Amino acid sequence: MFGPGREYNFTRPNEKGEYEIAEGISATVFRTVLDYYKTGIINCPDGISIPDLRDTCDYLCINFDFNTIRCQDLSALLHELSNDGAHKQFDHYLEELILPIMVGCAKKGERECHIVVLTDEDSVDWDEDHPPPMGEEYSQILYSSKLYRFFKYIENRDVAKTVLKERGLKNIRIGIEGYPTCKEKIKRRPGGRSEVIYNYVQRPFIQMSWEKEEGKSRHVDFQCVRSKSLTNLVAAGEDVLEDQEILMHHPPQVDELDRLNAPLSQMASSDFQD
Repeated sequence: MFGPGREYNFTRPNEKGEYEIAEGISATVFRTVLDYYKTGIINCPDGISIPDLRDTCDYLCINFDFNTIRCQDLSALLHELSNDGAHKQFDHYLEELILPIMVGCAKKGERECHIVVLTDEDSVDWDEDHPPPMGEEYSQILYSSKLYRFFKYIENRDVAKTVLKERGLKNIRIGIEGYPTCKEKIKRRPGGRSEVIYNYVQRPFIQMSWEKEEGKSRHVDFQCVRSKSLTNLVAAGEDVLEDQEILMHHPPQVDELDRLNAPLSQMASSDFQD
């Protein structure tokens, strides 16, 4: 923390050559941590927040693990250790399993990726003539029972979001959704139309983008509004004020904008009547 040879030497002396540490750390937590410099072990008394103790250990460059921390609240201690383990484990999954799929999407010109995690035993068998009507064909499938079990816990999904944010990804969504694997039966609708009923299984999914504003163009869209051709300047000025008032109190709807922006050949004759 203080040595010049440390990679992250973020502590600097003041004008007196003194080091000011423990800013924002309570006196109780700091007093507890001082035991480490005497015995190499931190005995955490009741009433001390394990997350606060963890933050203090990170600040003071003390390893937070079972060999260092002793406390009565094993649940809180194991929760922090699980977060550490999940962070390292997802780093591995990201590099080995997820990133290759993202690179494949990027090579196709995609700006985002939606990955469904199936187990090694799952199989997908869709009817070519009647695929699922929900756009699942745009999802990428990743077969990994290990990653499936990892995402079962909401805490691990939160850790995964943190890792993806640290790696610069945007619009991150991780959850559980239904995914169609195979057809169960075919229903005949009136008129001879067929409808395929699929079997859905609940599986984890990851969705993320590597663009700042996914789905939005970076150029300015100007909307064209029809104007009247008038020779009377006074009347034209009044119409402008009137049009501005209408726009302020009655903004055009989407279907109206579509009609205004349509080519002249597609406009009805009533559009030109004033």
